[in-house]
Amino acid sequence: MTPAARYAAAIDILDRIQTGEVAERALTNWARGHRFAGSKDRAAIRDHVFDVSRCKASAALAGGGQQGRTLVAGLLRLQGTDPATVFTGEGFAPDPLSDEERAALSEPLPDAIAQLDWPDWLRDQLAADLGSDFDAISEAMRARAPVFLRVNLAKTDRAEAIAALAKDGIEAFPHPLAETALELGEGARRIQQAAAYTDGLVELQDAASQAAIASVPIAAGQRVLDYCAGGGGKALALAAACPEAQIAAHDIDAGRMRDLPVRAKRAGTKVAVRAPGDPGTGYDLVVVDAPCSGSGTWRRTPDAKWRLSAARLAELVTLQSEILDVALDLVAPGGRLVYMTCSLLSVENGAQIADFVTRHGCELVSQRQFTPLSGGDGFFVAQLQL
Repeated sequence: MTPAARYAAAIDILDRIQTGEVAERALTNWARGHRFAGSKDRAAIRDHVFDVSRCKASAALAGGGQQGRTLVAGLLRLQGTDPATVFTGEGFAPDPLSDEERAALSEPLPDAIAQLDWPDWLRDQLAADLGSDFDAISEAMRARAPVFLRVNLAKTDRAEAIAALAKDGIEAFPHPLAETALELGEGARRIQQAAAYTDGLVELQDAASQAAIASVPIAAGQRVLDYCAGGGGKALALAAACPEAQIAAHDIDAGRMRDLPVRAKRAGTKVAVRAPGDPGTGYDLVVVDAPCSGSGTWRRTPDAKWRLSAARLAELVTLQSEILDVALDLVAPGGRLVYMTCSLLSVENGAQIADFVTRHGCELVSQRQFTPLSGGDGFFVAQLQL
């Protein structure tokens, strides 16, 4: 496919997303109907779709509308490319721009355009929560997120992992957020085929998430529970950090943990999988990575920010409070409860913890808010001592 044809495909997919189809499903369905598209074509088209989704409001303003054509034209304008060089109508390129579209593309743009790329109903709340960093974070959230790996300390160290990745043509660089963190450069798309990955030397995990886990005190012999485990990434990180601890993982949806035993075996670690609704009790440490808005990860799942509603956020805040109350009963006297979200919103983070401390009287040992300005995703961690 030509570069212009890839933009035409992105326009088609964006129009599907505008009807309510989830981005990943729209991309998959398009690929199934266009078998001729190679892996490089699909990757480029995906990038175009996600680049637009991150900047959808500003692209719509720059292009003059919410349709796939105007969004792509607006994005090109924001990127400093003349849309007319893509919208040529030649071959499989998008049709040439109309006079109306050209007029819209010449309209002046406001200076603080990055602030537009938050949901309208959430912008003021985020501005208040992020304070003086709001503008810089708004700009950072419009760019693609780096790809990070966690070095599996149960099998290797960072220098050896970098060397192993290099053998498969994948550049990796130490990242300062965590001693286990690597940021990938050239060859990042090939990571899941690399021997370092298939042999369990590294796992995909954001650097801020790794830093949060690294801040959690864990000792040999302790009983540790990853309560909302999902795929089990944090349980695996805890097991690698302290193989002598007893790590268990629980999730209300067993399907999310389906691959955890295989991943633990590959990593050379032990993680006991608890059945949904039967997490056990009396743990020295309980980690709660709670369901949340995901606002800190919207660079990776940008269409999710446009689907979030005020009603859904309120539901999540209530659910987080309920989960914390349940998790508290799983901690042994004198133990520690660790609360995490991949959110930038105070209502899910600091305010949630302040309310919990008021209700239960436990000690807040520490809390930290990561943002993309830290280098990784938006992430929050608070540690509570019973």
